[in-house]
Amino acid sequence: VMVWLRRCTHYLFIVVVAVNSTLLTINAGDYIFYTDWAWTSYTVFSISQTLMLIVGATYYLTFTGVPGTATYYALIMTVYTWIAKAAWFSLGYPYDFIVTPVWLPSAMLLDLVYWATKKNKHSLILFGGVLVGMSLPLFNMVNLITVADPLETAFKYPRPTLPPYMTPIEPQVGKVYNSPVALGAGAGTVLGCTFAALGCKLNTWTYRWMAA
Repeated sequence: VMVWLRRCTHYLFIVVVAVNSTLLTINAGDYIFYTDWAWTSYTVFSISQTLMLIVGATYYLTFTGVPGTATYYALIMTVYTWIAKAAWFSLGYPYDFIVTPVWLPSAMLLDLVYWATKKNKHSLILFGGVLVGMSLPLFNMVNLITVADPLETAFKYPRPTLPPYMTPIEPQVGKVYNSPVALGAGAGTVLGCTFAALGCKLNTWTYRWMAA
């Protein structure tokens, strides 16, 4: 009974985290609607994707103990997002249909760390967190490239005027700290380690709950 309870809890966690990952990443490639706040949105989306990927992938990876399952988890996220985007697209929402599987290479790095450090959880948290945090904002830039002409879409689907408090201030350009990739990677690296630790801890909590 305990084995099946453990398995069911495991599958429940995977579904819940993967669905939430999808919800957080649904807009990740569509900067059409964020013309004024494109870089801010890009950074926020990069960080949210990093965290949702790493917590689920780490949980899955440490639960099974099999290197490769992090990449499999990223594949689940990708397929869920394709399904969700296709549904929105079919309803006439002005989305680009293509969603690039940007999570896969970062998840592969996570698997590689777990394998290379002989399944050392602390190395996975530190090195895996850093690698995913550093790499995902870079891969996420591919999403930007696939977006259709923003101006054409803006004229086709006009947005309401922003209220004064939402009007963006013209940013200073050319400074390193204004780079959305660098900002996303910096924040993602710090938070990535934290969320990798959370992914590992979820296993401990799950087992303790079922052993009680």
